Formats: sequence, structure tokens, C-alpha cells
Amino acid sequence: MWQDEILDEIHKIREEHAKSFNYDLEAMFADWQKKQSEGGREVVNLPPKCDLTTRWSRRMKNLGEDGEDTSCADRER
Repeated sequence: MWQDEILDEIHKIREEHAKSFNYDLEAMFADWQKKQSEGGREVVNLPPKCDLTTRWSRRMKNLGEDGEDTSCADRER
């Protein structure tokens, strides 16, 4: 079976990181947040995208007084 060397390396790095924190997810997450804040890149929070499923499944629930769909209208325009 074919193996991807890059994926193998990623899995090895992830395993070493998890092992260094004794597989404690909270400690691992805190470490990732620390590295992210020290990285110098701007972190932005974007609203979730409305896909077709979301738009059509919620359409009846989110009709405004004028009959217009308000669930994702302001985000799509």
C-alpha cells in the first residue's frame, strides 16, 4: 500500500505534541493559542457562511414581516 510521507510526518509531529502534554486536550489547546498569539498574524472571526441547505431549511422560520427571507440576507449582499 502507498504511504504519503508528508502525512506520516504530520501524524508524527501531532503525536509528539500530544505526548508532550500527556494527551491533555486543554493543555494542548492552551499551547496552540499561545503559539497563535505569538505568531504575529492577525486573527479574525468571520460569521458562518449560509449554504443552500441552511437557507432553504430555515426559510419559513425566518420570514420577515414583508415576506422576505432574513436568515442570511444581510450577509449575502
